[in-house]
Amino acid sequence: MNFSSPFVIIFLAGTILNFLLDNFLEFIDFKNRKNNGQKIPQELEGSVKPETLAKTCLYEDAQYKLWIPENILRTLLSLVLICSGFYFWLLNFINSSITQNSFLILMLFTIFASIPGIILNLPFELYHEFVLEKKFGFSTMTFKLWILDAIKEFIVNMLLIAALFAIMSVIFNKFENSWWLFIGIAYISFSLIISIIFPLFIAPLFNKFSPLEEGELKERLEKLLQKCGFKSSGLFVMDASKRSKHSNAYFTGFGKSKRVVLFDTLIAQLTPAEIESVLGHELGHFKKHHIIKRLCAMIPVIIAMLYAAFALSRLPAVFEAFGFDFSAGNWGAVPQFAGLFLLGIIFGGYGIFFGAVNNYFSRKDEFEADAFAKDICGTGQNLATSLIKLNTENMSEISVPAIYSLFNYNHPPLLERLRALNFQAEKSINQETL
Repeated sequence: MNFSSPFVIIFLAGTILNFLLDNFLEFIDFKNRKNNGQKIPQELEGSVKPETLAKTCLYEDAQYKLWIPENILRTLLSLVLICSGFYFWLLNFINSSITQNSFLILMLFTIFASIPGIILNLPFELYHEFVLEKKFGFSTMTFKLWILDAIKEFIVNMLLIAALFAIMSVIFNKFENSWWLFIGIAYISFSLIISIIFPLFIAPLFNKFSPLEEGELKERLEKLLQKCGFKSSGLFVMDASKRSKHSNAYFTGFGKSKRVVLFDTLIAQLTPAEIESVLGHELGHFKKHHIIKRLCAMIPVIIAMLYAAFALSRLPAVFEAFGFDFSAGNWGAVPQFAGLFLLGIIFGGYGIFFGAVNNYFSRKDEFEADAFAKDICGTGQNLATSLIKLNTENMSEISVPAIYSLFNYNHPPLLERLRALNFQAEKSINQETL
């Protein structure tokens, strides 16, 4: 590895910057929690209990204390693997000792290269699931179910990666000078196909989806769907409670595969009117075309990034800087893949800034969806109370530093959403009416 190479310097600078910024942000949030975490804001007086805030602070602190060693070790492992030349050694070993088929090289490389990270993450993942989450009353996961989930997830991921690598291998071999364009098209198409098959074939491998029972809730939701002109394949309840007491709702799929999914924990925690407002929020994303707009915005970005990767990956200095040498042997499409892999390493540390931009637009969409729900449901009160309940049940922080939210929140913090909904003003009006 050439530490004087500008590409290595960019990589090291990005890795260190990312590490320091992450730790700074988490510490700022921790200090804010210590100083303000148990103060009840004026908007939430009478809606949140002091003991709930105290427990939330303990939960967030416990996650922070687990995150510190995990983040340090993960960063050190990444540096060791990259700086030691492990990745090219692995590629070379597979190519010289196992197979020279480029597709199989990519598959085996993906599997073997992920093993160090899996070994490192395993104790932290187990502790988080079976100690921390159970201590705070969230996890209902059994070890048997955890193992089954891991096996299913591995098989599904390998099948999807195999399909993607098969496509990439063909494109790399057939379109030497324009693979960046065709891989961009293939990636976008692949993502759309996944959005169609996920609710029909992948999600049912992990959870049971039952049609929503007849009653007030179903009647409310069907009327809301009809009012919004949203055609779906049905309203479904997911048995989320077999793993966790955290709750949520979403709609997924594309075209005729679209379906509305409610966690069974959500139904247990909210009233029908509140669930209607939550669905109204999700429908706001549909009516405001947020998903389509985001996709249209991302397409040129993806194509531009792939072209930049194509241009840079043709520079021998990129490979030489990290000790990659494909001059000997039959490598097929592996060098092109390695170029993408190395560029991901070089610029990966700067992804946090791209994430901040993405979070900004995501939060903007969330405010628009909240406003839509308020209009379509005739009031923002039910959405506000549902957000308070979900925030309380999930032990999420009520208010976070603006800089922390900028980099880490793709949804606005609770207080910002309540203020946008004029929650306290509506509550005062309701109290005066009563």
